[in-house]
Amino acid sequence: MTCVGSITKATLRLANATASNTNQIIHLNERFEIVSLVGTLNKAPHLHICLSDKDGKTVGGHVISDLEVFTTAEIVIGECTGLQFTREMDDRTVCIVDHVTRIVNSPKRQ
Repeated sequence: MTCVGSITKATLRLANATASNTNQIIHLNERFEIVSLVGTLNKAPHLHICLSDKDGKTVGGHVISDLEVFTTAEIVIGECTGLQFTREMDDRTVCIVDHVTRIVNSPKRQ
């Protein structure tokens, strides 16, 4: 649901995809504040992060790997019972898109 903290390392995919370059990847190796971290935690986590450097400049993207905590990472996680989050190829756009499905008769938590 939310996250604050700092990191010293991250690998991100940027949002400037084109037909010829669908995955521009950047590797960050310096101290950053976590400004935002959002997404879903499934079998294949889908996370996006926004980071601020020492001058306050921000960079963000899809988390690929290598999030290394510097001081702390205070993470608040929420649970969506009765919903299933998946990522599937959309044949029309040729992109992987998120799908949310309601699970019928899902067990209720006490």
